[in-house]
Amino acid sequence: GATQFKCAPPIRERANQERLWGGLEAGTLDLIVSDHSPCTPALKRLETGDFGQAWGGIAGLQFSLPAIWTKIRERGLGMERLVHWMCEAPAELAGLSSRKGGIAVGMDADLVAIDPDGRVSAEPSRVQHRHSLTPYSTRSYTGAVQSTWVRGVRVFDGRGGAMEFPGAAQGERVFRKGFREGN
Repeated sequence: GATQFKCAPPIRERANQERLWGGLEAGTLDLIVSDHSPCTPALKRLETGDFGQAWGGIAGLQFSLPAIWTKIRERGLGMERLVHWMCEAPAELAGLSSRKGGIAVGMDADLVAIDPDGRVSAEPSRVQHRHSLTPYSTRSYTGAVQSTWVRGVRVFDGRGGAMEFPGAAQGERVFRKGFREGN
């Protein structure tokens, strides 16, 4: 009845999670992404625990990097795996690797600075989404995001425990090569 965890694909037992990690480590699976699908607490049907009626998405974007970094470290893997699975490979799949997913002259300068040892608490008061309901709320992670830049403009500053948004989001609609809106 814990409908705050309903998402697609559904969260499975630990043995299945281990198979997913094994697939990543073996190169069978190429990337880790989130579709970030938050909703109001009412749509989660918390009062009834009815999975059939509950919205099938979670607010996870804010905590995906620290959650994955925590697991990568537990498995004895390095930062290069995080960068590949969460930056390079998604950009490649989307056909955007000439602009996104790496650091090089001419790329978009979408960057994140993390403290790999910094602690992140996912308590509801720290959630930066419209609704604070997230299945991450009972957990603590390593990999505190310090700053985020979009196209070279700092849009988030979390240094020293503060959570400030000094710049408006910078961006544009970006389409996969060969794809245009309406196709």
